[in-house]
Amino acid sequence: MKKRIKELLNELNNLKKKTLISEMRIQFIFLSTELDFLIAKMPINNKILQPFGFLHGGATITLAESVGCSLSFINLKNATKNAEKNNFNVFNIEIAANHILCIKKGILLAKAKIFHKGKTLHVIKIDVYNEKKNLISFCKMTNIIIKKK
Repeated sequence: MKKRIKELLNELNNLKKKTLISEMRIQFIFLSTELDFLIAKMPINNKILQPFGFLHGGATITLAESVGCSLSFINLKNATKNAEKNNFNVFNIEIAANHILCIKKGILLAKAKIFHKGKTLHVIKIDVYNEKKNLISFCKMTNIIIKKK
């Protein structure tokens, strides 16, 4: 199973090439063996600060949405048959964030946990924290699963 988890993490990290996820330097670093939670990290740099020098809330939400949609993708990939693996798209249709702490530097980590895994909708909670385990933000998102035509 550990080999399969490594393969899935590598796939996620390879899919991000030439995307916003790559520009934000987001890296997927841990996936649970039950595929129910995924962790990613993102360094804080000057490009993702707001004008007052603190982490921009939009950067935090970008990290949260990236890890949440990726968790849905992995769960769908695992649940579908080989012929159907690439027959769907995952889209975030709603995200709500509460920003708790202002920070200026360090590493952000986002832990996404899937709470509802339906055929059409996934509900995911994401905790965003720093390397000292201080909660920075928490988010709730809803992903919709749409079959490709």
